[in-house]
Amino acid sequence: MGRRDVRADPSILLLLRIYQSVGLLKNLHQGDYHVTVIAPQNYSLFTPLLPSATVGTVEARSLVEPLRRTLARVRGHFIQAKAVDLEMAEKLLEIETATGERLYVPYDKLVIAVGSSSNTHGVPGLEHCFQLKTIPDAQAIRRRIMDNLELASLPTTSEETRKKLLSFVICGGGPTGVEFAAELVDLMNEDGMQYFPKLLRSQMSVHIVQSRDHILNTYSEKISEYAEARFKREDIDVVTNARVNKVSEDSVSVSIKDPKNPSAPPTLREIPSGFTLWSTGIAMNPFVKTVTQKLPNQFHRKAVEVDNHLRVTGAPQGTVYAIGDASTIETGLVNHLLELFDECDTNRDNKINYEEWQNMAKAIKKKFPLAESQFAQVKEIFDDYDTDKDGSLGLNEIAEMFLRISNKITTLPPTAQVANQQGVYLAKKFNALTKSSPNLAANDISINNDELYYKPFRYLHLGSLASLGSAGAAFDLEGVGSFAGGLVAMYAWRSIYWSEQTSTRTRLLLMIDWVKRGIFGRDLSRF
Repeated sequence: MGRRDVRADPSILLLLRIYQSVGLLKNLHQGDYHVTVIAPQNYSLFTPLLPSATVGTVEARSLVEPLRRTLARVRGHFIQAKAVDLEMAEKLLEIETATGERLYVPYDKLVIAVGSSSNTHGVPGLEHCFQLKTIPDAQAIRRRIMDNLELASLPTTSEETRKKLLSFVICGGGPTGVEFAAELVDLMNEDGMQYFPKLLRSQMSVHIVQSRDHILNTYSEKISEYAEARFKREDIDVVTNARVNKVSEDSVSVSIKDPKNPSAPPTLREIPSGFTLWSTGIAMNPFVKTVTQKLPNQFHRKAVEVDNHLRVTGAPQGTVYAIGDASTIETGLVNHLLELFDECDTNRDNKINYEEWQNMAKAIKKKFPLAESQFAQVKEIFDDYDTDKDGSLGLNEIAEMFLRISNKITTLPPTAQVANQQGVYLAKKFNALTKSSPNLAANDISINNDELYYKPFRYLHLGSLASLGSAGAAFDLEGVGSFAGGLVAMYAWRSIYWSEQTSTRTRLLLMIDWVKRGIFGRDLSRF
């Protein structure tokens, strides 16, 4: 394995999965870098609308944009393959094509945006479950739903078998599970009642199994209660404080805890199931796991840790980045304790007085934007941790402070909103790099010093959205508050996600799908 030839212009290599890096591709300046995208499929996908594709509300092709079309703007290259290994010292990525052939691709900057895997939680029988992360997942779910409806419509189908076929169990009460349940009920209430025997609607059952006290637990309590009240009116069975023990071909076994009596043994329940969706959180992608095993100080169980410039911690500086579900920004201030202490102890007395502490707080806010809210009350924090009341903080006192505050810092959610902002941030940073040094060569060492060219990443939370079906939606908007409503809220939800589509082409296709559905109803064909 030899070293690659040094090129005159630096190259960016993207490992792309679904929507994760579209923000980067759409904002890079044309011609500044040699861009190569490696992905297992030739499309980018906006996943929040996937539940609508499972019941024919929108078509799957309306949600995807060919990567080659997106790459044409920056004159990039696309390789359909998956990443299997990484040689960081040599700046070489090992990939495997669909034919099983393995080869190495060189890079100057590597951006890992491979997303995440589903968290199994060690539950047996998940081979009987469906997942909802990709277009093939949505298509498989759609076929299964239509198969179940057709089999349940046969006059030879017994009542017991029909109830099992029409029992849909959703493991996970997050946005994906809730939106899928709402779409499923809308399918039966609107199109199912019109084109299938009405008996099917009366015997259909939808169950949401949630381990927390409420569904949509990352939203405000008001939204969770609104969603549960709406689902109760639709006869959707929301099972809270429950954990899945086992999944079989025709049932789901759960254990339910009594929140009023935590010491009591859980109640066991067997839910018949003709369809089971698994949507219970994320786990580390296999390639990300391979990368973390090669690096020191990588302790996160679900993602690779990056710094506030989105550089992978432990990798050669400024060469490997990670965004989206594949990454998490490190929040451990303790890891930088000695560095910050030495930088701010200007009088070298091995203590931090209040003036030095003010400078330290400013440095922390600048280097760690996630911790900014925790350092709003500078004077109060100083007084709280000055345990001996000598007007200064020793190393042990600051260590205790960093440890406690790190536990309070909330990591960024694994959402499309975060991934898109991170992609846009990297594009602007890479653009700033070439603008500041237009003649910079790939072997120039300053190409890897991000601090010289751009500020740390700062996430701007715009809010959270969740569809509750064709007659409702829930919003948790930053600076506005939480609210949920009916038809007007549903159109607002559609407008926001319509504007977030990857191209004008997909916006037009999505609009046509919504109009077709309004006039002709959903497409109930199986293909």
